[in-house]
Amino acid sequence: MNSISLYSLKQEAWCDSKSVFRNLGFVIPTLAFPCAFYLFFGVAMGDEKTSSYLLINYIIFGVMGPALFNFGVNVATDREQGLLALKQLSPMPASQYLMGKTFTALLFSTLIFILLSSFAVLFAGVSMSLLKWGQVYALALLGTLPFCMLGLVMGLSFSAKSAPALVNLIYLPISMLSGLWLPITMFPEALQWFAWALPSYHLSQLGLSILEMHQGFNLAWHLLGVALFTLPCGYLATKKYNAMK
Repeated sequence: MNSISLYSLKQEAWCDSKSVFRNLGFVIPTLAFPCAFYLFFGVAMGDEKTSSYLLINYIIFGVMGPALFNFGVNVATDREQGLLALKQLSPMPASQYLMGKTFTALLFSTLIFILLSSFAVLFAGVSMSLLKWGQVYALALLGTLPFCMLGLVMGLSFSAKSAPALVNLIYLPISMLSGLWLPITMFPEALQWFAWALPSYHLSQLGLSILEMHQGFNLAWHLLGVALFTLPCGYLATKKYNAMK
């Protein structure tokens, strides 16, 4: 990547994150929602083991929202306003537009990790080695990508008016059915098997494996589950984007 491309990528990432963070009506609920859930269920109503378990799940829950909404809603808005078509006509590669939005989603994931981890340490007495904290943070970043791809497919498929409702229609049920709010073992067997189709379930199990609280399946299956969701979404998004040209 030459210096001009790197500069334009930095500018795209800066402009996208700046435009999103100016919208306090989006920023505050996005950060407050997982924090409030964790403080109520993970801190006020749980012991240290429960707090550690829910820390992983609410981090996954927290990183899903910004990725889905920044791509699903904002891409749909950019498309309807003609901004996406303008960017297609510009010399800037489409990848830089997507990388800029991905940077914003990763920035939210970092903030959510910092907030929830701080609450876990300060109020719930959760303690982990530095290596494990690093692994949880890496998982938060990894967990952003499948939902960026899903959000991109939605943003390229639906109108700006319908996208927010449809994102919520996917975001909340997926969170529940993945076992992020309740242990997956409390669900009927059919729903436990259905969870295998959801990337958030696999991310949760990968995170819980760091604390040795996962269900015990081979971690390679969970990595494969994340990949088998992310790659087809990326392929479909590419097809839809190219069809707009």
